[in-house]
Order: sequence, then C-alpha cells, then structure tokens
Amino acid sequence: MKILVIEDEPSLLANIRESLEKEKFLIESASDFSSAQEKLFVYDYDCILLDIMLPGGSGLALLQELKNHGKSENVIIISAKDSLDDKLQGLELGADDYLCKPFHLAELTARVKAVLRRKKLEGKDSIQAANLTLDISQRLVHIDQNPLGLNRKEFDTLNYLLLNKNRLVSKTALAEHVWGDLADQSDNLDFVYYQIKNLRKKLHDAKASVEIESIYGIGYKLVEK
Repeated sequence: MKILVIEDEPSLLANIRESLEKEKFLIESASDFSSAQEKLFVYDYDCILLDIMLPGGSGLALLQELKNHGKSENVIIISAKDSLDDKLQGLELGADDYLCKPFHLAELTARVKAVLRRKKLEGKDSIQAANLTLDISQRLVHIDQNPLGLNRKEFDTLNYLLLNKNRLVSKTALAEHVWGDLADQSDNLDFVYYQIKNLRKKLHDAKASVEIESIYGIGYKLVEK
C-alpha cells in the first residue's frame, strides 16, 4: 500500500513517516503545493494525507483538482485549522476524514487503515471476521446475525483490533486510539486490561469465532478461531 503524505512541518512529517513505515506502508512525501501537485497527477496512491496550509497554495485547492480528475477518494485531511467551514468544504470535495492537529499517531494510523479497508470492501462500511460483523457507521456488532451489545469503549476496542486483525496491537496504541488524551493522564494501562477482559467475555458468551490473544507484556492480537 502506497501513501502520500503532504505536510510542510519536517518533524511531523518524519514522525508520520516513521509510524506508517512500521506498519509496512510505502511512504512518499511532499512539503509544498507544487511538489504535491506534481506527484498527485503523476502517480496513484492508496491513501493521501493532506495538510491544508501549504507553502505555495492551499491543500483544499489540491483536493478540488483531485475531485475534478475523479481522484479525491481516500484522502484524510490533517490540519491545525479546526473551523467547521474548512472541515465541511474538505468533506464536500471528497475527503474521507478530517483529523485536527495535534493528534496521536496511533489514531492517524487507525484512520488510514479504516480508509484502506473501506476501499478493499468496495465502499462497504463494515468489517467481517469469521461469524462476526462490525458495522462502522451504525456502530453495531452482530454474531451470526444476532446483535451483540457493547458499550462505546468496547466497540472502539473491537473496531481497532479488527482493523489490525492478526497483527500485534500494543497496549499503548490501543489506549491512545480508544481513550485519546485520557491515556496520557493515567499512571498505568490497567483500564485496557479490564476493557479487554469484559470484551472477551461478551465475545465468548455470544459464541463468536474470534478471540483476543494476549501477547505478554506487549499487547493483544485478534485472530479467528
């Protein structure tokens, strides 16, 4: 999977690159309007991370050009501008998501994976593993078509693990994605353990054909039985 990161802040660009390369993505980058424009219309990308404020022009202008060429899908706007107008304009121009700076890299990675998974599912907004189906937009989970009641954190935890099925997810990454800034305020990550414990019990009782494995001292992995 190839991702283009359009970002003019060197340190943030480096951090995004390092984080996504750890996930085995192929990363290309552009730090100004003209270089981004050149790459966007010469190469194809599975996902584009787009800053609005760029030297030489606006990221929204690039998004408009992408839309004009039918290539605006799989764009995630990453910007310090948090105005509703910018967000609405970006989404109207075809962006899939909007993430305001500062953000956790784990959350950015999860959103990239969500965009890529939706692309693989041909626009469907659901994830399936064995006899479990998770509907992202409706926030519903079914086991063999029977509804499974989950609270908000349990759903977000399961969603993140499904997006990373068969891959190790560290406790820290899971905490940052599901709990955000609250994770930084905790002295330990015991709340992750208890959330996983409750989720495991619900999956077991519902006879789900997936299980959450513990990787001692590191994190968790969701696998099909």
